[in-house]
Amino acid sequence: MKLTVWTYEGPPHVGAMRVATAMRDLHYVLHAPQGDTYADLLFTMIERRDHRPPVTYTTFKERDLGADTADLFRRSCQAAYERFRPEAMIVGASCTAELIQDDPGGIAERMGLPVPVIALDLPSYQRKENFGADETFYRIARALARPCEKTARPSVNLIGPTALGFRHRDDVTELTALLSDMGVEVNVCAPMGATPSDITRLGAAHANVLMYPETGESACRWMERDLGLPFTKSIPIGVGGVRDFVAEVADLLGVAPGLDTDRLRLPWYSASVDSTYLTGKRVFLFGDGTHVRAMARVARDEMGFEVAGMGCYNREQARAVRAVATEMGVEALITDDYLEVEAAIEAAAPELILGTQMERHIGKRLGIPCAVISAPVHVQDFPARYAPVMGIEGANVLFDTLVHPLVMGLEEHLLTMFRADPEFHDAAGPSHHGGHAPLVAAEEGGAGPRPPVADAPRNFSATKTEDGGATAAIEVVWLAAAERELKKIPFFVRGKAKRNTEAFAAARGETEISVDTLYEAKAHYAR
Repeated sequence: MKLTVWTYEGPPHVGAMRVATAMRDLHYVLHAPQGDTYADLLFTMIERRDHRPPVTYTTFKERDLGADTADLFRRSCQAAYERFRPEAMIVGASCTAELIQDDPGGIAERMGLPVPVIALDLPSYQRKENFGADETFYRIARALARPCEKTARPSVNLIGPTALGFRHRDDVTELTALLSDMGVEVNVCAPMGATPSDITRLGAAHANVLMYPETGESACRWMERDLGLPFTKSIPIGVGGVRDFVAEVADLLGVAPGLDTDRLRLPWYSASVDSTYLTGKRVFLFGDGTHVRAMARVARDEMGFEVAGMGCYNREQARAVRAVATEMGVEALITDDYLEVEAAIEAAAPELILGTQMERHIGKRLGIPCAVISAPVHVQDFPARYAPVMGIEGANVLFDTLVHPLVMGLEEHLLTMFRADPEFHDAAGPSHHGGHAPLVAAEEGGAGPRPPVADAPRNFSATKTEDGGATAAIEVVWLAAAERELKKIPFFVRGKAKRNTEAFAAARGETEISVDTLYEAKAHYAR
């Protein structure tokens, strides 16, 4: 166990809560201590929900540990049923309550409640949030879904969208319209918006559309085996992904593939003269496996970017992400340690990061623009407007998402022209990063921009490789003329040029960096 200030995934009971919150007429009784009720905030604050999750906590306290906590859980179950009258209930324990070993599932099943009670066994100290969501929906489907008569018209189930998902609400709307254009109906969308009664009708569809493998793949595999429902493998993100998805659905259902591209703008926009500055931009991708895999192909094939690095935090998707990374010519980073991610981004020195809320913070610290393309996200990534990432409109949204953080070609030229302007000098920081340069007290009127740094030489420590392979610290000085020349390099690649020059000087044992050293380093790394 280690202490951290950020986690990409919460414990598995939060994943179970994402499923319960997404569904209707389902109630979750969670055996948990008083402090674990923090999870409510994840939905009501971050997702801006107008009601709290359908969860009853036992909220036992320290003094309860000396009494019968099992009886406390039993009373909580009975009270929850009498108050909410759900169609079905799921029961389980949080990571802390798991240590007590009260067996919530066994207790609830023996109570004889007049609704289905589904026990969750979520190993809190071995697995995480996405597993919790995937396992919970699998247990619900297995307990309630049964073979039934197929719908008269071709139909599918949309599987995987949950509460706290990245743009899940709008993705469902977009895919429903896209399928309707093909003459395909949506039988059930689950977990999002479904009731336990709807889950019993899953078998009436002709196939499943697996929208998010992280939260729906186990249920889809079970339904394929026990209900005879094949499921899609394509991710309908980006123009290529949508075309592959349409072709796959048409093949599964025996219908004609149809795609209305009248609203599609991404191909034209990314190929236009104004977008030529995008070509060759180096990007680093990190997030959940589904979005990283899809976005890597969008970045390379549809935007003209170069993928400089990629990875995911959920190990269940590691194999699929590694396969795409090999195709892109990079090595996949599979980790849930944000410090490793930051180190990899710093080493790759990309011009754009596509990641989660954490990568947004990393980008601010490193001075690299970032677009958020995956959960976990903060409140600003649950927009009030319609903003899917799947389907035709999703492709348009992605173009805007990827372009907005970048400095356009004309803007780049103007920033160079007006470098001495008070608003655009180096100490003011990149304007498109929100003016995060340090402030100092102005002579009048409060805070103002810090004046440009003087041309005095700057010392720094570097390492030099000795013949024996050891390293020794040396003091290297940037001469004033070299610093002035360095400032002529655009800020979005200046950091990489500075690091390369310092490494070049250290390797040669030089104690001063002159203009000649700067250009010799440039020539060396250009070879």
